[in-house]
Amino acid sequence: MIPWLDTRSDHATFPDPRKALREPNGLLAAGGDLRPDRLLAAYRSGIFPWYESGQPILWWSPDPRTVLFPGELHISRSLRKTIRRGAFQVSRDQAFRQIIEACADRGPAAGTWITDEMAHAYGRLFALRAAHSVEIWHDNRLVGGIYGVTIGRVFFGESMFSRVADASKAALVHLVAFLKAHQYGLIDCQIASPHLTSLGSREIPRPAFLETLKSLCDLAPDPGQWSLAPETLRLVE
Repeated sequence: MIPWLDTRSDHATFPDPRKALREPNGLLAAGGDLRPDRLLAAYRSGIFPWYESGQPILWWSPDPRTVLFPGELHISRSLRKTIRRGAFQVSRDQAFRQIIEACADRGPAAGTWITDEMAHAYGRLFALRAAHSVEIWHDNRLVGGIYGVTIGRVFFGESMFSRVADASKAALVHLVAFLKAHQYGLIDCQIASPHLTSLGSREIPRPAFLETLKSLCDLAPDPGQWSLAPETLRLVE
């Protein structure tokens, strides 16, 4: 059995992540709500919501945890060429809602976990400048992107999408360039996938992940603005 979170409580508290189930890996709690203070408390504690339409809110903290350290990003030769020749145009925080909608509309195989409730919740975080997006455009059409949550010097990646080859990878490259330029130390990728592994992500034990969070989330956030800057070109040189 897992605990049920009370929506009537003003305290956004969670069980100890070490009490999460081994099967399914990381399931920790159910219920509660997606108000901003609860979401931010979850991320700070190494917990994230993930559930499908029709289910209660489910909270997870898997072990091991998939992460990407900004200095370990792998950029293939072909991707470097694509970025260098300016095949895409890039923006940040200019189409946050469109990014979420595109991530939710990746077809039946991707599941339905980005519900209207989830989209609204992250929209509230965006309004509080606690969530951000990177958008990739081609011929004035949104073709890829990524969004996530920031606390201190950590970016908690939520989802990405691509409508043309390399668009989501380009979004990650631009994101990492910005994060490196502003001294972020970690990208939380949550769960492993071949796509993320090819880009340099790796799994670390949950205790190590929680210790890293504790140190990086307590750092003051960098005041850098989420607007396009030249650091991406330096990253791919």
